[in-house]
Amino acid sequence: MNKFILSLSISLCLLPLTWSLPAAAEDRFDGIEVTTQKLTDKIYMLTGSGGNIGLSVGTDGMLMIDDQYAPMAPKIKAAIAEIGDGAPTYLLNTHFHGDHTGGNPTFGTDSLIIAHENVRVRLTSGAEPAAKAALPVITYSDRASIYFNEEAVQLIHMPAGHTDSDTYVYFKDSNVIHLGDHFFSNRFPFVDIDRGGSVEGLMRGIEHAVSLCDANTQIIPGHGTLGNTKDLLRYQEMLHTTSQRVKTDIARGETLEQILAAGLGEAWASWEWQFINEERWIRTLHRSYASAESK
Repeated sequence: MNKFILSLSISLCLLPLTWSLPAAAEDRFDGIEVTTQKLTDKIYMLTGSGGNIGLSVGTDGMLMIDDQYAPMAPKIKAAIAEIGDGAPTYLLNTHFHGDHTGGNPTFGTDSLIIAHENVRVRLTSGAEPAAKAALPVITYSDRASIYFNEEAVQLIHMPAGHTDSDTYVYFKDSNVIHLGDHFFSNRFPFVDIDRGGSVEGLMRGIEHAVSLCDANTQIIPGHGTLGNTKDLLRYQEMLHTTSQRVKTDIARGETLEQILAAGLGEAWASWEWQFINEERWIRTLHRSYASAESK
């Protein structure tokens, strides 16, 4: 992948909400449209640029999960206006990264933002703290429930997973789970180790998510296409298999360069994508387990 594009993708993902995007970055959103996929009679998944959006629409109004990059806000507003009336009553953030919270300043003027307490901490402690309208006004530490559109919407914190601020949202009656960036559908994940994430925590989170699923569960990933329980189990297999391989190589005394040269095998070749290729995933695994091995 072109190093400039990779650097730009990483920078956009972590960009503080109040910064202005460079002109080149703004331009890349011009041709992107928001696509709506109906999952049940009241749950939708929206894709565009950034993290996938979940939407509950019913007699109580709308509840939205994540809001992508800031320049996407007008297109997201137009897309949800085709489904329901008015602004979302609640906006849930699955974590603090800018590709999931970039629209907070826009939606936060009309919607009540709810997130794990570390989302607010992260958004207020950056080099340029987020605007007041972008901040969660209700936070929780472990679990919370919102009774909305005739079902209990469960917010479940997954400690030290993708980051230290992750929530996944479980619509039990609708049998739909939004896993945020704990789940990259058929892709190697991004684990933000510098911001509280860990591979082991990610695997624990996925193990718990699997326990909630049945054969008919629909799973909204942070990135990628809509998933199901088989997809999540395959993702779990990838996490365990590649982690064990790198741990074993480290225990045998192999260097990072040797592990990179050997790769992870053909079984996972298709899991590379523009942000996290095989090399980057191996480096994440090695960083996670080499330090533990040396202790």
